[in-house]
Amino acid sequence: MKAERKKKKKSIQDMVLDAAIVVVMVLVVFSCLYPFLLAVIMSFNEGIDALKGGIYFWPRKLTFENYNSLFKDPVWGKAFLVTFGRTVIGTTLTVLFTLFVSYGLSHKDLVFRKFYFSFFIFAMYFSGGVIPYYILLRSLHLLNKFWVYVVPGCLSLFYILVATSFFQGIPEEIAESAKLDGAGELKIYRSLILPLSKPIMATIAIFTSVGHWNNWYDSAFFATSNKGIRTMAYLMTAIINQSSSQNTAADAAMAAGVRTTTTLSIQLAAMVIAVLPILCVYPFFQRYFVTGLTVGAVKS
Repeated sequence: MKAERKKKKKSIQDMVLDAAIVVVMVLVVFSCLYPFLLAVIMSFNEGIDALKGGIYFWPRKLTFENYNSLFKDPVWGKAFLVTFGRTVIGTTLTVLFTLFVSYGLSHKDLVFRKFYFSFFIFAMYFSGGVIPYYILLRSLHLLNKFWVYVVPGCLSLFYILVATSFFQGIPEEIAESAKLDGAGELKIYRSLILPLSKPIMATIAIFTSVGHWNNWYDSAFFATSNKGIRTMAYLMTAIINQSSSQNTAADAAMAAGVRTTTTLSIQLAAMVIAVLPILCVYPFFQRYFVTGLTVGAVKS
């Protein structure tokens, strides 16, 4: 009887603990998701009406005017195209160059292999800083050009080390059997290695694309005189950094006129547009993350 009572008490304690954990996790998830949900709700509400407050879970005056104003503005339209272009081109080139170099480094009989690894590791931990980097971009004639977003990131030293370890985990017998059939290195790489490299390709692609999509630093420092190639992240940062007095005056002027949008409502619409593509793409690549990162981190 005593043993049964202890089991009952233990089970009740476990149930209480499980319930407490569930409640805490629900609160944590809600606190993380609600700010973005509120931004989506406010972006679909009239900007002038949103100034009154009291909007929590659904729009009070549903409208698409915020998004219409955003897409009609040629500045935001160009910024979206530039951001989309740099993300697609930059991610594609980074994946291709990184995998190509990593596959060569994965061969143990590569000449000067240890020197290459030592050089990459040294370059990964030590850099000259912003000023030498700026001088390098100027000497390459990349400043104030679209390719300043793409060329410097074509080769990632960290991804090279991870991808090299991934390639070393592929059995050598696969390449050896292909060589016996008369296949060359490029044929083996294209037909055998790349199909097996989907996990590491997806891992590098998603992290690189997120970095390109959210990057505003290079627009602020390396595209100062060419406003036509500034990205969405830079424009959003510029809007956020505006003083509250300027925003208040602009919103008051809008409230006095016919327009229903405000600076804040357009900013929220831009934020949703900036975050939505990543949210849509991320779930399709998530299943590759564990395989890509863990397999690439097993070997040194």
